[in-house]
Amino acid sequence: MKSALRTGLRRAAILVFIAAAVVIVPAATAWRAAERAAVTAVRVPDGGIQPQVAVGADGNVHLVYFTGDAAAGDLWYRRIDRSGSMSPRIAVNTPGSAIAVGTVRGAHIALGRDGGVFVGWMGSSKATARAPDGSAPMLVARMNDARTAFEPERNVVQHAFGLDGGGTVAADAAGNVWAAWHAGGPGVKDEAGRRVWVARSTDDGRTFTRESAASPAENGACGCCGMAALATAGNAVYMMYRSAAAIDRRHTYVLRSTDRGATFAATKLEEWNIGQCPMSTYALVHTPSGVFAAWETAGQVQFARVDGTVAASPAIIRPSGEGRNRKHPALATNARGEVLLAWTEGMGWQRAGSIAWQVFSASGVPTNERGSARGAPVWDLVAAYAKPDGGFVVLY
Repeated sequence: MKSALRTGLRRAAILVFIAAAVVIVPAATAWRAAERAAVTAVRVPDGGIQPQVAVGADGNVHLVYFTGDAAAGDLWYRRIDRSGSMSPRIAVNTPGSAIAVGTVRGAHIALGRDGGVFVGWMGSSKATARAPDGSAPMLVARMNDARTAFEPERNVVQHAFGLDGGGTVAADAAGNVWAAWHAGGPGVKDEAGRRVWVARSTDDGRTFTRESAASPAENGACGCCGMAALATAGNAVYMMYRSAAAIDRRHTYVLRSTDRGATFAATKLEEWNIGQCPMSTYALVHTPSGVFAAWETAGQVQFARVDGTVAASPAIIRPSGEGRNRKHPALATNARGEVLLAWTEGMGWQRAGSIAWQVFSASGVPTNERGSARGAPVWDLVAAYAKPDGGFVVLY
């Protein structure tokens, strides 16, 4: 009996070894295999953080992410094709010119005419391109026409100095590119005087105009909260930011333009009376049902449709469960019009956490497709996209 028992144990050990060996596969293979689930959480390549994605008309996903020293690191670009295969990485910035500290200051990505790729971010203290007064620059990098490398980044701040919370970028199929950030402008020192500023290019990001104010002067802008931007067909441009008319009035606003960014109208999405900067980020996505915006308020994340007439009084949609330090929302949509909302939980200043997500029907009804994953690194946030089969991938 002892001999039989030893034989059985040896066989069990061999089976355990084989099972363990099966899951040790190359990273690229694991990436493609993982995408077969309805919603799959995937870590960013190279141990990176702060992923941002843009999905092209051809279904290819364009990814940018951060690696290195959080105070002065690097941005990388990869393309994920419809099969899930990932291209080799391409450097976006000059070494050390990007910043991840605070989570709100990282890169944003946009696709323009003929699939042109644009990345915008707040420059680090090591960025050589500076604002004219030597302060933090708003940097924009354009991928070259051969799609083999990024051209050197350039600063677009000309007079609206005081960038702190990070900027954003948007582009459309007509060759327009918008770089936006919030700052005080000449002579302004406090948050109540800050505004959202926009510099526009009409030649596929080759040159940019002098920036002009896009947000109402009376709203102010929360100094270290991030932004989001999106351009759609029909001359529409959307931007999100947090106001700061007073120290305890930090509300979420969406700016909407119907004339390619010449003028903007501001709509308050939700109030938050808090006497400090919550260091929020935002998300915008164009779905078959319209444009949806996501934001955070008092530990909870939510989203709402913000285009057309609904922008005046949007119906706010929240995920199931109690809000528990839910931050940094991301949105994705599939061909059926379903919307995935993903977010971080338990994260803070120099504190790691986890991620979570839930899928909603095209009409905004929450489904049972929800989940979470641990292991979100310090300063991380999430991005998401839909696969050709209608499933979703959440990157963190």
